[in-house]
Amino acid sequence: MPLAVFALALGAFAISTTEFVILGLLLNVSQDFGISVSDAGFLVTAYAIGVVIGAPLLTPILAKYPRKQVVVFLLALFTVGNVIAVFAPNYETLLFSRVFTALVHASFYGLSSIIASQLVSKDKQARAMSMVFMGATIANIAGAPLGTMIGLEFGWRSTSVACAILGFVAMVGIFILVPKVKSEKPQNIGAEFKTLLQPKVIRALLLTLVGFSGTFTLLTYIAPLLIDVTGFEESNISMMLFIFGLGMAVGNPIGGWLTDKNLTLGLNATLGFLFVVLLAIGLLSSYMIPMYILTFLFGAALFATITPLQVNAMIAAGDAPVMAASFNIAAFNLANALAAAFGGYIIDSSLGITFLPFGAASFALLGLIFAFSTQARTSPANESKQAVSA
Repeated sequence: MPLAVFALALGAFAISTTEFVILGLLLNVSQDFGISVSDAGFLVTAYAIGVVIGAPLLTPILAKYPRKQVVVFLLALFTVGNVIAVFAPNYETLLFSRVFTALVHASFYGLSSIIASQLVSKDKQARAMSMVFMGATIANIAGAPLGTMIGLEFGWRSTSVACAILGFVAMVGIFILVPKVKSEKPQNIGAEFKTLLQPKVIRALLLTLVGFSGTFTLLTYIAPLLIDVTGFEESNISMMLFIFGLGMAVGNPIGGWLTDKNLTLGLNATLGFLFVVLLAIGLLSSYMIPMYILTFLFGAALFATITPLQVNAMIAAGDAPVMAASFNIAAFNLANALAAAFGGYIIDSSLGITFLPFGAASFALLGLIFAFSTQARTSPANESKQAVSA
């Protein structure tokens, strides 16, 4: 892979570290500002809201400018957002910084995945895109845990300092390493949105929303499941999350490889595998040894689905791949927010936490069924081995 792709992945690493590192620092934030932990937890929700807002707000405006310059600009905004967090005098300012930082998320991932696909030959485009998302994988394996350690040792603001530095380094790296890439003349905003309203694009975005919801239905509450149902000690959770992250690192390139072979294969295989793993967790969550293996496989299944779902949306959009890519990232995050709420509902209901994996598996199964029904309407010409629109 060209070094430029790794520079883009570094930007993804910085952004995803900022997204997830707050999970381990909520208690510190609540103590610092004298608020409840649940109020501090809204910092997580606020980020997801920022991502969903940012896709329609920034992407249409920035699509008219050269892609490389836009990505550099987005990382500059990201860095500023983290600097605001460093000096936040109160909870409201910190909340604003989270939303502000998240605004760039969808546009960055959407544009970076397209730029990465333009830097390699046609038969490696999906793998190049998966390398960008590998930055998010490594953020979960190393970035967020290391950031949490820094925040616990030196205060939560120090984590924002580290994320700001990461964003700046990635910005410089992209500026130096990424060559100028082709940026086709965009349609007007109305035409771009009209493209997104085409039935095939809506189906692609809905597939992401439904198929990916199963992952965060379980992932949001994976620690309580492992402790209360499987019987792990709290001290074991970091190790289990590390195992989960290793699975993500394995699943990510597999999803890219399958999608390069054939988009239909990539979608069906990854969503089917996700369903099987979630179902197995539901059946075997009381047993420690299987849960070591299934936690790894859950990470692999989760990240294997991302690339085919992203490519599916971009191909469906045809002449508006940037808009589709960004809105699909927003669909991922909307799925995260809705799934977390659905998972909480299951836990608070009479079904309880033991039913959680089955609820998650139902989303994956619905996604697989939806994928089959969509493919029945799609001609073979839409299958990937097509090149991602450049």
